[in-house]
Amino acid sequence: MDLFEEDEAGNAPEFSVTEISGAIKRVIEGEFGHVRIKGEIGRVSFPRSGHVYLDLKDDRSVISGVIWKGVASRLETRPEEGMEVVAVGRITTFGGQSKYQLVIEDLKPAGMGALMAMLEKRKAALQAEGLFAPERKKALPYLPDVIGVVTSPSGAVIRDILHRLRDRFPRKVLIWPVAVQGKACAPEVARAIEGFNAMSIGGGMPRPDLLIVARGGGSIEDLWGFNEEVVARAAAASQIPLISAVGHETDTTLIDFVSDRRAPTPTAAAELAVPVRAELLSWVAEQGARLVRAETQALELRGQRLRDLGRGLPRAETLLEGPQQRLDHLGERLPRALVGLAQTRRVALSEAAGTLRPGMLTRRLAEETRRLDAVSGRLGPALTRAVAGKREALGRRSDRLSLAPIQREIDRQGRDFSRALQRLVHYGEADLRRRGDALESLDRLRLSVGYEATLDRGYAVVRDGDGRILRRKAEAEAAAELEIQFADGRIGAMTGAPGSDAASGRATKAAATKPARAKPAPKADDQGSLF
Repeated sequence: MDLFEEDEAGNAPEFSVTEISGAIKRVIEGEFGHVRIKGEIGRVSFPRSGHVYLDLKDDRSVISGVIWKGVASRLETRPEEGMEVVAVGRITTFGGQSKYQLVIEDLKPAGMGALMAMLEKRKAALQAEGLFAPERKKALPYLPDVIGVVTSPSGAVIRDILHRLRDRFPRKVLIWPVAVQGKACAPEVARAIEGFNAMSIGGGMPRPDLLIVARGGGSIEDLWGFNEEVVARAAAASQIPLISAVGHETDTTLIDFVSDRRAPTPTAAAELAVPVRAELLSWVAEQGARLVRAETQALELRGQRLRDLGRGLPRAETLLEGPQQRLDHLGERLPRALVGLAQTRRVALSEAAGTLRPGMLTRRLAEETRRLDAVSGRLGPALTRAVAGKREALGRRSDRLSLAPIQREIDRQGRDFSRALQRLVHYGEADLRRRGDALESLDRLRLSVGYEATLDRGYAVVRDGDGRILRRKAEAEAAAELEIQFADGRIGAMTGAPGSDAASGRATKAAATKPARAKPAPKADDQGSLF
């Protein structure tokens, strides 16, 4: 029965909202069960459910579309805003919002122009992100140990690459098999690049030092997998240097722009990957020959230079003649110089010992003792007077001050004075002992270095009447009186000069009146052998 047919009374029938919505759904789906719509993609959303919601529009109208999750995973072309496409599907309604929509079962670009427009849009977006910048491209290793190849294992491409590597420089090759066209191409190539980068260095499977992504020539539809954004981003993020060799020299894909180097063909990629082994061996041999020639020439030049310098040098005997002669001359002078120096030092010591008298030291010590006694004697009365003066001044002010603190201060200062006086007496006694010890040390030093010890070895000291030491024979002959000192005493002597008898008589008498000095103890280490 027609839903809009009026009854005989002329009243329209009543329907529920669901009944009307269902009737509309059946009419639309019956009339538009399968349609092809060409239009431009407007708004596109990709919720977490996996479904895709979009708008198809032209210059006047808009129709909503939906691509269910299962269909979206099989699409070869990812829908993008602004893309002109041909959508195949069915028209249905959505009663919950009183709207109709296109359930898309297939989606393809509307011709070559649409594909190129989408490619240019992707290229501009990636370039704006800086993925094409030359400064981010990595240098290729000169001689990689392991090369990873991402390509189909059954095509001629892998055979060409392996053959070229074997001819130039055999290397280890890891092949990651992928689909090189179709809807599985892009995700498999991206996973292969990421998989090679995920390998650990030094692991069980060696990590490649260089990657080659290769495919033979074909149409733009065949190469479209290498224009997908997921492949371009995987190549840009690769930490391993990457060479793209997709298609022929005239074919260009997005991976060519983001890769570190582009090869026009897969064979050219193998040539970029490794140098020619024979050329390297030839170059090494040539460099080795040049090195040998350079070293030989350098040795010859230096040998000639050495011989030229050797002819200008004097003979070794001539260089040593002068120093040897000076050494012999100095060797002859050395014993005499030592003997003369010892005699000079001994005479100087004797003269110094003559002025060092015990009596003089005793008088000096007595004077210092008297001075110290005088100072210490005055110190006590002076301190007493100072204390008395302070005490008188304190007494005059006692009417304003308390006596107890003053008395305590007086007692404290008295105790300090007593201690200071005791320390002074102690220091004075210590100083006297120190000076006495120093005097005894000086006397022992005088006896040890004095000339009296020399007299015990058979020497004598000759003086004139005035006590001056005579060192020359002429001085002795000119003296009126002579006095000779031996180890056990002194005697007078006569000379051949006029009046010498009387003089010798007085000298003898004077010598007889002089007491003999005490004989000093002989030293343990007698040095008489030096004289």
